[in-house]
Amino acid sequence: MNFLTTCIFDHGAIGQLPKTLKGQGVTKAFVVTDPGIKSIGLLDKVLEQIDIPCDVFAETEPNPTETQAKQASEVFKASGCDGIIALGGGSSMDIAKAIGLMATHEPPFEQYGALVGGARKIKAIPPLIAIPTTAGTGSEVSIGAVIILENGRKETIVSNHLIPKVAICDPSLTLGLPPMLTAATGMDAVTHCIEAILVPAPNPPAEGIGYDGVARAIGDGWLKKAVQDGSDPDARWHMMMASYEGALAFVKGLGGVHALSHAAGRLHDLKLHHGTLNAIWLPHLLRHNVGSADEKYARLRKMMNLPESADLGDAIAKLIQDIGIPEKLSDIGLTAAHGETVVDYALKDLAHATNSKKLDRADYEKLYEIAL
Repeated sequence: MNFLTTCIFDHGAIGQLPKTLKGQGVTKAFVVTDPGIKSIGLLDKVLEQIDIPCDVFAETEPNPTETQAKQASEVFKASGCDGIIALGGGSSMDIAKAIGLMATHEPPFEQYGALVGGARKIKAIPPLIAIPTTAGTGSEVSIGAVIILENGRKETIVSNHLIPKVAICDPSLTLGLPPMLTAATGMDAVTHCIEAILVPAPNPPAEGIGYDGVARAIGDGWLKKAVQDGSDPDARWHMMMASYEGALAFVKGLGGVHALSHAAGRLHDLKLHHGTLNAIWLPHLLRHNVGSADEKYARLRKMMNLPESADLGDAIAKLIQDIGIPEKLSDIGLTAAHGETVVDYALKDLAHATNSKKLDRADYEKLYEIAL
């Protein structure tokens, strides 16, 4: 039961960046972000806080790839930087972890995948400071990075060495985030909490954190409030906390929702948002899992302020409808023709093994068809 990242959390926390860099011994920083963060001025806001030399890589793609991570790692090695700052959502943080790994470890990259026991081969990477600008993935405190490999698989790389040394969680950086992105990233956080709770492996501290995240985002209504008013500082604070808690919770593992979302997310040409995929599949998996964790379902209903007889799948379906997330896979570009490859890769995904109820090919095929 490991919770290993130092976190500086509150409005204005970004002001602690210079002290944090000094504390980690960083003399030149490599800032990893994406074009959107750069275009809206958040990159400049962070650069203003950095009082040491730095280089910037601002080309992170959604659902980052091994190919781009290789290119960026070469830039990092040539830069003379000795520390990395990941600024953005899960994609920026995932590729920042991959850059640190590739810059310090021998190829091939696929040997470090969790499914082939790669964790034992991973050693220390350069100091990594994570600054989230969305409230969803929780990658700022997680042990993993998810990268689309050149072999076509969307692989999870897992190691304590990939955990950021420090997370600077400043909810002010999420003020004004568009409603749809707020909704999708918020549902990513919710899914992390719920799936982690339902994983059979015992980890009461992680489950307790997950329940609090669900209560905060849904029971207390902060997700809806953040979507309705992007300038609400309290809503942004609570949703960033729910996101942080989701990642602490999923040290237990995840489940079929993530297996399917990872499998669909590897379809790089569609550029599907991970949180949106999670939101679409979550109601269907909650219905599939009925009977596998009755006590946890009962407690989830309490956390969500639902009646004892409520159907959790229906409640989540109503929530995503209320916050404007597409309800079907076909709404975001997936077709029946994508089904076979999505099922193939879901069966190979790390999260497949820890679903609360066993899933086989027929189950995934049915879930895909229903969600389509």
